[in-house]
Amino acid sequence: MTAPEQIRVERRCGQRFPYQVPVTLRVPGESRSGTGFTQDLSSRGAMLWTDLSLSEGELVEMTLVMPSEIMLADDMNVCCRARVMRREQVNGGKPAVAVHIEHYDFLRQEAPVLEEHAVKVMPPARP
Repeated sequence: MTAPEQIRVERRCGQRFPYQVPVTLRVPGESRSGTGFTQDLSSRGAMLWTDLSLSEGELVEMTLVMPSEIMLADDMNVCCRARVMRREQVNGGKPAVAVHIEHYDFLRQEAPVLEEHAVKVMPPARP
């Protein structure tokens, strides 16, 4: 028989996609903010790597480009309100945080951190 700590119950309500998308994070009502990358992503949650210290149950605002495969439309710039479900750290690496997305706000223009990670196309040099 399997030990109780080895049994994992799948509680996700949507398919997770292995997208590594840059995110900005901000704790509402506080001056704490940071950046990170998703490990995987769905329409209702994400696992992300970040150096921002977050605790289980804490509310965080997360800004990112949600891929078209998840939105079932074009890629969209979104600011999500998410709740930290758990925090993991494997072998002293960067902390991973699982978040449950509670609300979306669709953004009309790119957020600054997303512009930093976007591929820049330079105009041709003039002779």
